Amino acid sequence: MRMVFRWFGEGNDTVSLGQIKQIPGVEGIVWALHDIPAGEAWPMDKINQVRDQAAAYNFHLNVVESVNVHEDIKLGLPSRDPYIQNYITTIERLAQVGVKVICYNFMPIFDWARTDLHKRMDDGSTALFFEKSKISDIDPFELVKGINQNSKLTMPGWEPERLAHLTSLFKAYKGVSSEELWGNLKYFLKAVVPVAERCGIQMAIHPDDPPWPIFGLPRIITGQESLRRLLSLVDSPSNGITLCSGSLGANPDNDIVSMINEFHDRIPFAHIRNVRVYENGDFIETSHRTQDGTVDIAGIVKAYHDNGFEGYARPDHGRHLWDEECRPGYGLYDRALGIMYLWGLWDALERVQPLHRKEGSV
Repeated sequence: MRMVFRWFGEGNDTVSLGQIKQIPGVEGIVWALHDIPAGEAWPMDKINQVRDQAAAYNFHLNVVESVNVHEDIKLGLPSRDPYIQNYITTIERLAQVGVKVICYNFMPIFDWARTDLHKRMDDGSTALFFEKSKISDIDPFELVKGINQNSKLTMPGWEPERLAHLTSLFKAYKGVSSEELWGNLKYFLKAVVPVAERCGIQMAIHPDDPPWPIFGLPRIITGQESLRRLLSLVDSPSNGITLCSGSLGANPDNDIVSMINEFHDRIPFAHIRNVRVYENGDFIETSHRTQDGTVDIAGIVKAYHDNGFEGYARPDHGRHLWDEECRPGYGLYDRALGIMYLWGLWDALERVQPLHRKEGSV
């Protein structure tokens, strides 16, 4: 397991590279050019700028999250091909700075969705919360307003330039079925995966968050069967999965340990976090500790270890602790605590059964 930490860039993150450097075992940053709109090719000078910033702390740039997919690609419009070509250009440029994994998603319009970004917990911390009954009643425009109320920091997946066209996007998706979305995903993957393979990069799709339809929009990456189908669309080691235990764990029917056992050789990137799911379908993000949520984090780490996982992992969303003012879900303290919990589980497993690494692996 190779530990990395998501960083949103200078001037766009309350956490500094110097602070990340002090977290034991973190070897690289998970990054993106958040000021580049979906569909545009990433400029090489900006890529190199982040490379130089990371290199000053001996961090690698092996994992990018995310190179966003333009809505015209998801919709299968005639205008998608130039956007796919821009995506290919970005893949080729990222390979020049050593990128090995590109995390992306194929969720229509919205990325992750929560109804409260600062739900207070019993211990006084706050966390991201999803109220299932509320999401069916809330106006999508009100949800966008709530998500973007902190205008000083970008909210990944909720970029204003994209959501400014919310009305036309909903109109465009009206009548788009899950099968059509699957077809558009296949078209995209058949174009980009051969390029990624040539460049030594693995495309790694992120599951839908939450893993069910919202606002009448189809969502297709929701569980084990859909991940199996995803991998069959283009049979290549460069067509992979970002396995997010928090996104998939919002549905208690998802057996994440079983997914790791089945797909471990196609999981280059793991998001590990916990959620507590309530009987009515609501869920809240908790500490990474197994007992604090519904997701079997200890079992998940064991499954990765038992399958010889040598990919990248990061602590996903954390709570907001000790009066930290930060991007919702992305403070320093709880994610650092999460890393130490994950390392504790991993190190204990290594004492019992050391991982026999492949010859030549890092």
